[in-house]
Amino acid sequence: MRLWKNLAQLLSRPVADSATTDLYRACVAQARRVEFYQTLGIPDTIDGRFDLLVLHVFLVMRRLAEQRDVKQKLFDLMFTDMDRCLREMGVGDMSIGKKIKPMIQAFYGRITFYERALNEPDERLAESLQRNLYGASPATPENVQRMADYVRQALAALDRQDLSDIITGHVVFVTPV
Repeated sequence: MRLWKNLAQLLSRPVADSATTDLYRACVAQARRVEFYQTLGIPDTIDGRFDLLVLHVFLVMRRLAEQRDVKQKLFDLMFTDMDRCLREMGVGDMSIGKKIKPMIQAFYGRITFYERALNEPDERLAESLQRNLYGASPATPENVQRMADYVRQALAALDRQDLSDIITGHVVFVTPV
């Protein structure tokens, strides 16, 4: 039921403000960095790109902690963008909801796994990244561990950034690898 409520809210919300747009664009830009695909072996597919975007939005949302409005705007913008991308790929109006619903479920599932994994021993994060980022694609244990190290470094770097800067759309990610 919560999923449908979120979907209904998403479709009825106005376009995000410039700070949220800048924040989302930073997440997209980071998720598109070539190092993730060429060096760390993340599959350069629609699913691989979606999963990297989810990861980076999660990292930012985690840093935003109690900033519920900003987190909601970021979520809304992400799925408004997913809607736009699906339409550009030729998905019709009647099918959009059927495509977006599993994406929202995937988002919540992944962030739940990531949050749990960050509160457990290091290998749990690597397992979660293996399952979500690499899926059935072959991944070396070294690359998976490097991604886990990247996530922890990215979180630490985000924690050092001033929250007011992030809220206004200025976020800096660490370089992958």
